[in-house]
Amino acid sequence: MKFIHLSDLHLGKRVNEYSMLEDQQYILTKIINIIDEEQPEAVILAGDIYDKPVPPAEAVELFDDFLYSLAGRKLQVFVISGNHDSPERLAFGNRLIDASGIHLSPVYNGEVRPVSLQDEYGTVEVYMLPFIKPVHVRRYYPDEEISSYTDALHTAIAHMDVDPSVRNVLVTHQFVTGASRSESEEVSVGGSDNVDASVFEPFDYTALGHIHGPQNIGSENIRYCGTPLKYSFSEAHHQKSVTVVEMKEKGNMSVRTVELVPKRDLVELKGTYEEVTKKSFYEGTGYQEDYTHITLTDEEDIPNAVSRLQVIYHNLMKLDYDNKRTRSGLSLDGTADVENKSPLELFAELYEMQNGAEMSEEQMNYIQRMIEQIWEEER
Repeated sequence: MKFIHLSDLHLGKRVNEYSMLEDQQYILTKIINIIDEEQPEAVILAGDIYDKPVPPAEAVELFDDFLYSLAGRKLQVFVISGNHDSPERLAFGNRLIDASGIHLSPVYNGEVRPVSLQDEYGTVEVYMLPFIKPVHVRRYYPDEEISSYTDALHTAIAHMDVDPSVRNVLVTHQFVTGASRSESEEVSVGGSDNVDASVFEPFDYTALGHIHGPQNIGSENIRYCGTPLKYSFSEAHHQKSVTVVEMKEKGNMSVRTVELVPKRDLVELKGTYEEVTKKSFYEGTGYQEDYTHITLTDEEDIPNAVSRLQVIYHNLMKLDYDNKRTRSGLSLDGTADVENKSPLELFAELYEMQNGAEMSEEQMNYIQRMIEQIWEEER
């Protein structure tokens, strides 16, 4: 049984106010080409199909075209919702289209029934578990002790009654402890959404979504395939790919990747204004059409730098400086850089500005509990 593992399409996403729809359409066509070459029996889409719970019409049309192409190839397709999706919208019509081989995970209701596939080695059971929080699982198992994301996943999986004698695949969308994040991912307070990898022990392969960098967790049996495109400059050095999983008899599995080449790359360039505007710097590189983040090292700000650089770099997304002023921690308006601070840190700074004193440990603990509660209850 051969699977293509995909996740985190984030259709409709904008990066630094640039729409990525054209790039997404291009990369989905490349994925279809890979599917035609690989001839898998199934395709997995492990959540975050869209970038927003209410996606733009163009994003819905693009996904509809993609599903139609997959259905026309007589594939089994498994789709779950991620934390960016509306599970209700994504699950709409799932029972009607199930017969076409397109399996849309229903909204979690405490019961996950597998889809059974057959090959020469026997049965493969595919379980689809959309993104869940402890509050979702407690609703159906009020007598269980569920105080963490690990507890929630453990309880949900325990009630699947997984048969260990056959090959089992889990498709889910969670943050597993030890995974390396990127800036474009939604981050919880204090790592409260961490799931311990041990909960996936019943499965021969766990197809994960949520993390944008492709990576294994402990072994190749638990894997994030990553996004098909780069969605932040923290991903500039990622090699995007699709994951190909081949399962033979139980215990015999191989995992490999097929590289994805985008229409336009996300690149980070650094140097003085004079250096980055020399033809020898950018000619023959593709930088002129790539999405670029340019860091100028000039000590003095360059007048009209953005408009002047856009003459060469047509998709300049971000411009900043690396010099004595910026290394002192100040921005152009003299304020401290807050891009990567947690909500708790930002609240503490606001409190100190308003009250002229730092928050006490008791106050910090109270605010952290409040933020975590909001994180858990927000849909």
